[in-house]
Amino acid sequence: MARKYIDCRETPSVSGCTVAISADTDEELLEAAVQHAVAVHGHHDTPELRQQIKASFKEGAPKAVAA
Repeated sequence: MARKYIDCRETPSVSGCTVAISADTDEELLEAAVQHAVAVHGHHDTPELRQQIKASFKEGAPKAVAA
């Protein structure tokens, strides 16, 4: 099973969030990403939000950004 991730840097936002989250399972990644979206970005935990987040999953690891 390949590791998956979601990276806020790949989604334009007013806050300019730079958080990236990775996990070994879709379920674990989805729960962590939803918690982040609700707590940090003020989204509501809805089926639509979960679907949008899951559609943004990528295999591998987030790319490093040069400082």
